[in-house]
Amino acid sequence: MTTSDRRGVLYPARLPTFHREPPPPGLTGLVRWFWIPEWQLAPGRTSRQEVLAFPASNLTVEAGGVTLSGPTTRRSHRDLSGSGWAVGALLRPAAIPSVIGDPRAVRDRQVPHETPELHRTVTKAMSTGGKDAARRAEATVAFAAWAAEHLDPPDAEGELANAMEDAIATDLALTRVEHLAQTLGISVRSVQRLARRYVGVTPLAMIRRYRLQEAAQRVRDDPAIPIGQVAAELGYADQAHLCADFRRVLGFSPSTYRDRAVPGSR
Repeated sequence: MTTSDRRGVLYPARLPTFHREPPPPGLTGLVRWFWIPEWQLAPGRTSRQEVLAFPASNLTVEAGGVTLSGPTTRRSHRDLSGSGWAVGALLRPAAIPSVIGDPRAVRDRQVPHETPELHRTVTKAMSTGGKDAARRAEATVAFAAWAAEHLDPPDAEGELANAMEDAIATDLALTRVEHLAQTLGISVRSVQRLARRYVGVTPLAMIRRYRLQEAAQRVRDDPAIPIGQVAAELGYADQAHLCADFRRVLGFSPSTYRDRAVPGSR
């Protein structure tokens, strides 16, 4: 995945000013990327941001504090109003043991994370009043410095957990946990244990989330592509299974999503 990856953003046109920054080379095993939205809305206006998040945890700094958001099992949203900013880090699986003992405890939850130094340095950077790019760069450097000091470097098992995430994210032909185990050269039970300890959802849930993100992006970006073709290309048994996945997680069908995300697509 790259910092231009837009999987998971259900309605990109609604995004406020939004940037993703890569971590420094020494931090790539712990942070996938840093993300920085900034918004300034007219009085009385609200902007709903809906996401189908990556199967991972995020550590986020805002003016009001630092929060840890765990992996989700359904789409989520946040209503923005007034003005504000956030600086977040999409964490790699190997970073999780340094942040929380059991990521399942924050599944579908956002909890305060007491890191005063992180909050102070990032808030200072975002409040300098300088040019936008300079503020974002300074905030990213501050966050990266904190992460390098406070997150343990990946050990062998953490590296394996990262490899599990990479395989699921990049190999669209990988649709079964058994296939994932073969790719990693370990047992199915070991894969399940890795996902439980380092992610907080099952490996099958991870696979399904990446496939559903990809399906949503294809439906949105190519209004002419048949839903059945998307299902076939992403390893779904048939179109009905893709539609069922959409309804279970997003609450609506692929065609309904296309109508909402691409006005005039019909």
